[in-house]
Amino acid sequence: LFVTWKIGRDRRLRGCIGTFSNLDLHAGLREYAISSALKDSRFAPVSKDEVARLHCSVSILTNFEDARDYRDWVIGVHGIRIEFAGERGQRKTATYLPEVAKEQNWDHVEAIDSLLRKGGYRAAITEDVRAGLRVTRYRSEKVTVSYAEYMHSKQNGYHV
Repeated sequence: LFVTWKIGRDRRLRGCIGTFSNLDLHAGLREYAISSALKDSRFAPVSKDEVARLHCSVSILTNFEDARDYRDWVIGVHGIRIEFAGERGQRKTATYLPEVAKEQNWDHVEAIDSLLRKGGYRAAITEDVRAGLRVTRYRSEKVTVSYAEYMHSKQNGYHV
C-alpha cells in the first residue's frame, strides 16, 4: 500500500509513503495518508492552504516477482524494489511505483541509478553494482481522487 499526494494542475509530487507489509486496508489508508502528507522527509508537511489543490492516489501493490536482473521489468507496467548493501554493508532498499519511470522518461539504467541514489548509495554506480542488485518487480492497482471530487462525493453521501 502506497499513498501519494500531488498538487496543482501539473500534479507535482508532494509526498509518497507506503509499505510492503500486509496490513488492514482501512487502518493502512489512515496511517499512510497522514504519513505521506506530513512526514515525507523530502517535503515540508502539507499545509491547510494546499489542501484544495491536492490529488491523492492510493496504490495497492500486487504480483511480486523476483526479476532475473535489473532490466527484467517493463517501464510503465512494473514497479521495482531494489535491495543492496550500503557502503558499510548495511541492507538498503528503495522503490519506485510503476508509473514513476514512465513519468520521468527514464530507461532502465536511469531508473535503477536514481533508485540507488534514493536508497542512499553514494559511491560510483557501475555495471557491476547494477548487476549485484536484488530486484523485485510488482504491479499496482491505483485510484486517484482530487480534493474537489472527494468533497463532491462526501456532500452526496458517498464514501470515496
